[in-house]
Amino acid sequence: MAAYVGRFAPSPTGPLHFGSLVAAVASWLDARAAGGRWHLRIEDVDEPRTVPGAEDEILRTLEALGLAWDGPVVRQRERTARYREALEKLRRQGLAYRCRCSRREIADSGVHGVDGIVYPGTCRHAAIPEGMPAATRFLVPAGPIAFDDRVQGLVSQRLDSEVGDFVVHRRDGLFAYQLAVVVDDADLGVTDVVRGADLLDSTPRQIALQRALGLATPRYLHFPVATRGGEKLSKQTLAPALGPDAGSQALRAALAFLGQAVPPPAPAAEILAEASRGWDPARIPPRRSLEVTEGNGNRYPLDL
Repeated sequence: MAAYVGRFAPSPTGPLHFGSLVAAVASWLDARAAGGRWHLRIEDVDEPRTVPGAEDEILRTLEALGLAWDGPVVRQRERTARYREALEKLRRQGLAYRCRCSRREIADSGVHGVDGIVYPGTCRHAAIPEGMPAATRFLVPAGPIAFDDRVQGLVSQRLDSEVGDFVVHRRDGLFAYQLAVVVDDADLGVTDVVRGADLLDSTPRQIALQRALGLATPRYLHFPVATRGGEKLSKQTLAPALGPDAGSQALRAALAFLGQAVPPPAPAAEILAEASRGWDPARIPPRRSLEVTEGNGNRYPLDL
């Protein structure tokens, strides 16, 4: 069996918040409990959303909390040549085509799927020439794609009827997340992906790309995302930032959120050591989201 290789992949759109800390803690513990490696990847493929200084702040916070990573930091902005190679491979196989449909035109199809409107395949046979601005879509396979998530259980999805052909290269020239993450994980040799359940519905798309590109499919573990007022905690919803001075209480709160035994107050290194010895994914609630509140005694506090 291949040695365990995991990763944490934050986007540098702002500092870490409680939701992203949960992702860091869960993926770090799963790797360390298995005696594996844990890589850090900065997902800045969407360059216009990158906030100056955010990457450095994320790294300082992880270091201050004792969440040390293995090897050099991987940055998507430095990997466009690899994404281009993968895109060309899909084109050679007849699995990618150019699309000029606008969002309005797609919305007019009116068929709702798991992640918005299902693309109806309008440009599938249009043969749009290279000189015209256009996105590139992946021709999805027919039939269900299923996988057994370590927390959420069996997940099955029909991409052709629930998603449609999805974008892998945007009209503005940037590579889409779905393609980038598949290539990145394969190049790192990732065996286990541990991340929030907001990405659960994206996983069949990534598995389809892995199969088309001849890449291995890792195991998946999707834990509940932290929500407040029914909305996912994020920079966009003004989730409180966790800086390098967040302290060990932040780690203890993340462990509580993940259903793990919470060590008594101690330095971060001691908390992580004890948590890795007792890490038990079976204790993670098999839900897509869990609500967090401030100041009312909830065991998933935001007020750290």
